[in-house]
Amino acid sequence: MIIGERIRERLEGLSQSQSALARAIGVSPQAVSKMVSGGTNESAKLFQIARFLHTTPEFLTGETDDPNLPSLGEDRLAFRDAQIERDTDLVELEEINLRLGLGGTYLENHVDVQKRRFSRAWLRHFTDAAPEHLFWSIGDGDSMEPTIRSGEVILIDRSQQAPRMGDGIWAIAYGEIGMVKRLRPLPDGSVEIHSDNPLIPPAKAVDGELHVIGRVVAVVRRL
Repeated sequence: MIIGERIRERLEGLSQSQSALARAIGVSPQAVSKMVSGGTNESAKLFQIARFLHTTPEFLTGETDDPNLPSLGEDRLAFRDAQIERDTDLVELEEINLRLGLGGTYLENHVDVQKRRFSRAWLRHFTDAAPEHLFWSIGDGDSMEPTIRSGEVILIDRSQQAPRMGDGIWAIAYGEIGMVKRLRPLPDGSVEIHSDNPLIPPAKAVDGELHVIGRVVAVVRRL
């Protein structure tokens, strides 16, 4: 494989060892040995390899025979390498403009769906759920003050839909209205719906009136 041949060529030309390359790009010497022998191309590390070998990804992949292609200097290589590393950590989540009512809003309005990219590492601070179970929305109203303020972004985990012991804050549909509330299951099968704002009285859902959309696992607070 041409990548392995050119890595070997550059290592010899720079009097560098495979072990030194392995340390520089954060892999084992065995992984570098496989690259050199053609067992793997480690494309995710290509820009780091090129930077260490003072060359370009285009040279390593055979797109050019010039190892010193002037259009890609070390600063450019560093930028592209960092960009690749960031991209592998990003995931698209749907942001549904459902204006989840911290007072209540009609669910039939949630037709504006956008996708935005977020860091997987950042999301793992709040939940281990797969990205397809997550979406964002923006709260509207004051019934969950001071816990959630109107206009704050809410991360909702749809893999959690079974409230237990009155724990947590939930995105729900009560009748035809979307809300963010605390829930308290009762022995008779009904569920009390509570706001954090003490001025808002609780409600009670019975006989399938309540549908749990997901659990609120994060609130992005403005400073």
